[in-house]
Amino acid sequence: MAVDPVTAKILAQLAAQAATDKQMRKRLLIAILAPIIFLLVMIALIVHLLTSPISMFVEWALGDSEITAIESLQQEYGYNQNLGIYDQDYIDGSGQSYEGVVFADRGWEVVYYNQLDERWADVMYGTSSTIGQGGCGPTAMAIVISTLTGVAHDPVELAQWSVENGYRCEGNGSYHMLIPSSAAAYGLSCENNLNAQGILDALSSGKLVVAIMSKGHFTRGGHFIVLRGITSDGKILVADPASYGRSQQEWDLFVIMDESNKAAGSGGPYWAIGK
Repeated sequence: MAVDPVTAKILAQLAAQAATDKQMRKRLLIAILAPIIFLLVMIALIVHLLTSPISMFVEWALGDSEITAIESLQQEYGYNQNLGIYDQDYIDGSGQSYEGVVFADRGWEVVYYNQLDERWADVMYGTSSTIGQGGCGPTAMAIVISTLTGVAHDPVELAQWSVENGYRCEGNGSYHMLIPSSAAAYGLSCENNLNAQGILDALSSGKLVVAIMSKGHFTRGGHFIVLRGITSDGKILVADPASYGRSQQEWDLFVIMDESNKAAGSGGPYWAIGK
């Protein structure tokens, strides 16, 4: 069917106008959505930087000074609980077995587990790391629960419980709420926000105290340890899930509190757990 030139011109103009209107609508939609998308991306990036390791993308996008600042923030406030394969604790503990180790130097027995024990060091804790690398939280609670209930509950069991109940923080270790939540799940009492006297009173009454440590004597980043007793001269005994050596030392309470109080803003830093 032939179309006369006038009609063809009109149809061409309408088609051109329709195309222009479609482009205008697309541009308007982009203009509206762009700030919203940018804001959501920035929020996601901030959350990622606080709760996850620095990714290759961030290393590319940010300069060295920004990366150093973020890593420092994670370390100072006890977020990053991962052990690297070149960390001395990882080197010292790898290939060791601590089966049957019990501390009985203060008149009662405390079961000891180490996250680097060859029986479970390579068992995955979630999807991004192993118990050996990031499982100090479940291992600390395995020590506490096994000691106070009198029934063995190893780090593999507690790591699985943590993942299933949402307390695994992928890339970093464990959310701090793992401590009171797992204690309650296993029928134990839990009290937090203790001061120095509260810690001493708890240990004197047969309770165990879980502390989240920031950078210092016990860790380069974040780390859960168990305070297990007091010596006659007031020193603190610990069960360190990453170091049998540190677990055999005696510690000044002010050293522990100084390195732990930095993590106070992130959900702790002390939990007294009892029967």
